[in-house]
Amino acid sequence: MTHQAKKRVLSGMQPSGLMHLGNYLGALQNWKQLQAEHECYFFVADWHALSTNYADTSRIREYVRELLIDWLAAGIDPNRSVVFIQSRVPEHAILHLLFSMMIPVSWLERNPTYKEKQEEIKEKDLGTYGFLGYPVLQAADILLYKPHFVPVGKDQLPHLELTREMARRFNDLYKQPVFPEPKEHLTKFPKVPGTDGRKMSKSYGNTINLSDSEPVVRQKLKTMVTDPARVRRMDPGNPDICPVFDFHKMFSPLPIIEQINRECRTAEIGCIDCKKLVADRVVDMLAPMWEARAALVKNPSQIEEIVQEGSKKAGTVAKTTLHEATEAMKI
Repeated sequence: MTHQAKKRVLSGMQPSGLMHLGNYLGALQNWKQLQAEHECYFFVADWHALSTNYADTSRIREYVRELLIDWLAAGIDPNRSVVFIQSRVPEHAILHLLFSMMIPVSWLERNPTYKEKQEEIKEKDLGTYGFLGYPVLQAADILLYKPHFVPVGKDQLPHLELTREMARRFNDLYKQPVFPEPKEHLTKFPKVPGTDGRKMSKSYGNTINLSDSEPVVRQKLKTMVTDPARVRRMDPGNPDICPVFDFHKMFSPLPIIEQINRECRTAEIGCIDCKKLVADRVVDMLAPMWEARAALVKNPSQIEEIVQEGSKKAGTVAKTTLHEATEAMKI
């Protein structure tokens, strides 16, 4: 039998705040599974954070550090995955510059999130090239490593298609097949409700963070909204519209889910007890991460060593790809 090389996977996250349960269930949990059978490259996209936070960079380093701690504590293994920081590999910026010289502006203006985010984040001036052109940097991030797959949700497919178009355009212009077109690895991103019932999001201030202590997690879940029609303890509830029941479906074993589904409708269980049951499950899941996190916080040099080694490995791949690109361009 011949040894078959592992397929390469690449993904990154912006250090825009503390990681929460939505980030873990939506992306990080999937990364952990991928690293078992794939050659994985995971990077902190600190330059991308500038696309919306260029005016206030005071907490970016802090968020980079916290993000790395959360990744490692949650099970991203630097012995199986390359973990690095985008800004430590300057080839990302160079390939971004080269791509920016050849990408049509119309491609960027049709990006579905361009105008949506401008409407959503009205308190910031997003009329910058950095914000318009962040898909170019994203394409450079991906294509530098020639991954077979990029883990994405359906909402990110247009971004990945632009990356493929960029690869085709480069290869056609310079008559060299430098960049293969990466495929999507579609992931099921569960909609994790926040404490106010809306989607869990840093911008809503409704998150349960991976770094929250047990008392904080329990307190946040204690204040979580439930079925608005269930005003009194003896009122029957409707689990189908209750964010706490959504948490049960994500974290609790089937017998507990069935119990809550039945007893809520008959008012046999109250919201306080229901929340306590799900809090126990969330705490059980987070407890090993808290232990690993505490050890990492006490040993910052370990994190720096991991990042240095990962950035060195990533840089080796990135340099090779950039050399191929500049040779094709004859510059």
